[in-house]
Order: sequence, then C-alpha cells, then structure tokens
Amino acid sequence: MTQKRISRLPKDPGPSAWNSIIEPETGYDSIVNDIETDWVIVGGGWAGLAAARRLSQLLPKDETITVLEAKRIAEGPAGRNSGFMIDLPHDLNSEAYAGNSDNDLKQIKLNRHAIDFAESAAIEYNMPKAVFSRPGKITAASTAQGVKHIKSYSQHLAEMGESFELKDADSMRGITGSSFYMAGLKTEGGAMVHPAAYIRAFANGLRSRVQIFENSPVLELKTGSSHVLSTPKGKVKARNVILAVNGHIQSFGFFPKRLMHVFTYASMTRKLSSTELQLLGGEPDWSLLPADPMGTTVRKISDYSGSGDRIIVRNLATMNQSLEAPINDMKRAEFMQDRSFKNRFPMLQNVDMEYRWGGRLCLSLNAMPAFGELESRVWSACCQNGLGTVKGTLSGIAAAEQAVLGSSDFLTDFLDHQAPSKLPPEPFLSLGANMMMRWKQWQAGKEL
Repeated sequence: MTQKRISRLPKDPGPSAWNSIIEPETGYDSIVNDIETDWVIVGGGWAGLAAARRLSQLLPKDETITVLEAKRIAEGPAGRNSGFMIDLPHDLNSEAYAGNSDNDLKQIKLNRHAIDFAESAAIEYNMPKAVFSRPGKITAASTAQGVKHIKSYSQHLAEMGESFELKDADSMRGITGSSFYMAGLKTEGGAMVHPAAYIRAFANGLRSRVQIFENSPVLELKTGSSHVLSTPKGKVKARNVILAVNGHIQSFGFFPKRLMHVFTYASMTRKLSSTELQLLGGEPDWSLLPADPMGTTVRKISDYSGSGDRIIVRNLATMNQSLEAPINDMKRAEFMQDRSFKNRFPMLQNVDMEYRWGGRLCLSLNAMPAFGELESRVWSACCQNGLGTVKGTLSGIAAAEQAVLGSSDFLTDFLDHQAPSKLPPEPFLSLGANMMMRWKQWQAGKEL
C-alpha cells in the first residue's frame, strides 16, 4: 500500500459569481462517517460529473458511485469559466495548422463528442436554454491585425469544409450594441452554458444514481487492494478511484514538474437597468471570443431566474505554481477589465462591477492531458489545457470508459496523445511564462 498526503489545497480568488447570482440550493452533505463504495470520483466539476454519468451508463445498478467535492458544487473552477464549449480549434493563426489538418479533424470530432454528451445531459436533466444552448461561437476583431487573423482562420475553415459566416462592423454592433468591433466570424456547433447552473443541474440529475458529498476535500490517499481516501471527518474505502481534479493532481504526487498552473480573471457587472439596456441595444444574449488569444472575452446574459441582465469581461492570465493567485494579480485584472469595459461600452458610464474573481487552468508544455491509469485502479482525468468545459468532459468520459470497457472507438481517438512533457526548472519557468504572457498581452493591443 502506498500513502499520499495531500500537500496543499488550491485557493480560488474572489467569489464564484455565476453561482452567486442564482438562487442558493440546499446542496449535499459532507462526509462525516466512514463509508464504502465501488467507485469514488474526486472532483465534482466538468470531468468528475462526466465520469460519474458515464459510469452510471456503463455499470450495473448494484455498483455504487460516489463523488467527493472539496468545496460546494459550482464554487470551484467548474463554476468560474466563461461558459464556452468550443468545437473548432481555438488558435486563429492558420499558419499554425500547416500539415496538421488530420489532427484538427480528430480534435473537432472529439470536441463535438463532448458537446453532444453535454447536450444529452442537458436534455435528460431538463435544463432550460438559458443554461445550455448551441448558438455556435463568434470570434470578434477590433483591430486590423484581428481582422487579418479572422480572414486567415476563415481560409483554414474553408479548407476543412467547415461552414462560417463573416460579419462586418454593422452586424457586430447589431449583436452587441457596441461600435468597438470591426469584424466577426461566426461558426456553428459550439455551445454556451451558464456554468454554475449547468454544473448544479448536472449534479442534481445524477442524484438518483450517484452519491455526492460537498465540502469533503481528500487529505490523504492510500492505495492498495482497496483504496482509502481520508477527508476531514470521515474516510471512503473504494475499489476504484478516478481523480478529476485538473492541476490539483500534482498535490497528490502525480505528474511532478509536468504541469503549469495558470489563473485567468473576470469581472461581472451589477444588474443592468431597463434604461441601460435601451442605451446598450443589441441582442439579449451574446458571447464573443477575441481574435487575439490574449485579448478580452466578453459575454452578455439576459435575466435567468432573477439573476438580471449582466455583462462579463474576462482577460489577463498569470502563472502561479503555488495554486494561489496573489492580491496584486487580482488588482491588475480589475484595472484591465474596467478599461476593457469602458472601451467597449462608453454608453454605460455608471455601471459598476459587482463581482470579480479568478479561476484556475492547468496546462502542459506540449498541450497533452494528464490522463491514464496511474496505479492499479487509480485513473487520472486531468490537465484540460485551458478548455475545461470540453476537454474536462472528454477526460471524464474517457476515464470511465477506460476503467470499465478497456477500449472503445472513442478511446482510440482520445488516447492518441503523448504524456505531458517535462518543464524547465524554477524560477526560470514562472519568470519566463509570466514575461511571455505580459508580452503577448501587450501585443494584443486594442483587442485587450
């Protein structure tokens, strides 16, 4: 038997805004006694819940499934993202794709598998359109360089046989109410979710088959003929373990010196008044990705269950290998996001940000997942490389299928990857990465 004491618990700065604006729920109990289960999943986010649902589809009814969430459901990174489920490649520079069209097509196929899985869950668990919908995605440009990126990307899409629609400045203003954008590119297939409402509804949908515990962080993992996971007030004995904790997997002692921990930051306005909505104009709901990868993501949401009409602005990325973001990073994000908001929406002079927060990403140097059977009957479904909604879902499905089936057509495609590559030593890694991100943010210019 091997024993792994969890060296640290990640800290997420600020509130989970998406969770704060919707009605509170009673939630789930914490572990207070020792229990036994056939399967335990550590992490109640995108990967963990996808793994739980796939296991429930594959296993006989007499096998028990348990999910342990360190916080409240939707309070961690799963409820802190911007809600994009992207099917097409994220990078707009078509030169980066030279000779890799087969890889692109395979990744698109996998991404759409994840989105289809999420959509089937949304249908099964009766999620309204405000929680899950498939409007596609719009990439927006506010500079000549951004327009060039969009045209380059559209050429690549045409070569792959993907449909798209180019939008001019008037069309973009009709969507957003803002004159900030010069052009846009819309593609079909992507989905938009209300992150917290989706994760909550997903967890609720699993209640009849899966036992979920909140506020139950794993502090120790003993692996052996039976695995034992210790939480603050009770232990879980399980035959099989799936670790769906993204970058936190390193705290369990796995993938040392292989993963990078990056925080991204966002701000959300207070509820917009009816007068402010008239001043803004545009469509009730829309979402934009920036033409420059280091630019600003913007999303407008209409009222859902009393949450109000709001605008969300996301930019800035920092590497923090400690799994904590210092206060200075949050302050820098506040300044950048207030400036980005004013540049885009000068008509909304007196609209303040009600919520500000940060969320964790996990990246590997070669953009590979931290996936697979680590020890006997212990699987990792981690390192989503910045696309947690889609790649987290894929990792969760894959871990369940590998654990139960061993092989499948889906696994054949998913497992076609290398292990995460080794990172440069510190302090060169963090210094170099943060300097590079600052440089790229400066290069983004007005797109930021």
